[in-house]
Amino acid sequence: MLPFPSGRSWKRTAGATFFALGIACFAAVGADPNSSPTTPSAKPKSSAVPAGVPLAIGHEAKGLVLPDYNLQGQLQARFEAAAAKRISDAEIEMTGLKVTTFTPENATDMTIVVPSSILNLETRVITSHERTTVRRTDFEIAGDTLSFDTVARQGTFVGNVKMVIKDSGRLVGKPGE
Repeated sequence: MLPFPSGRSWKRTAGATFFALGIACFAAVGADPNSSPTTPSAKPKSSAVPAGVPLAIGHEAKGLVLPDYNLQGQLQARFEAAAAKRISDAEIEMTGLKVTTFTPENATDMTIVVPSSILNLETRVITSHERTTVRRTDFEIAGDTLSFDTVARQGTFVGNVKMVIKDSGRLVGKPGE
């Protein structure tokens, strides 16, 4: 026999639980113990991943998406992880990470595919010890170990690095130039 024959009670309970959870999340985000209502808010600093990632230590989230906006409010990058787990205050372990960067015109610039990685929230550096691929319209590069600074948007590959340039004609000047 079913605990709720009509099937309605569990729906009400689940709806109320999600509603209360949503209210608690908004209250936690809005509560800043360092600011008062009369002081103006500080300017947001430019960072590739927000420091307040909504993930408790030891918990895992599936389908985590973190956008990165610059000071003008333009989307610079989008971090999509199939699964993310907070391993400490400063580190998040991510699997199935896909980082998409954007140009100032909001066009896709580059895509970075990382099977498993660790993001350090203090240094904003993503490190991976698995084969990682970076794709852009004019090249593709892959390496065994990656270190990517999300603020400076610079990375380093180590070990078995392979780069394929798709349009080498643009790199070489025209004859007579």
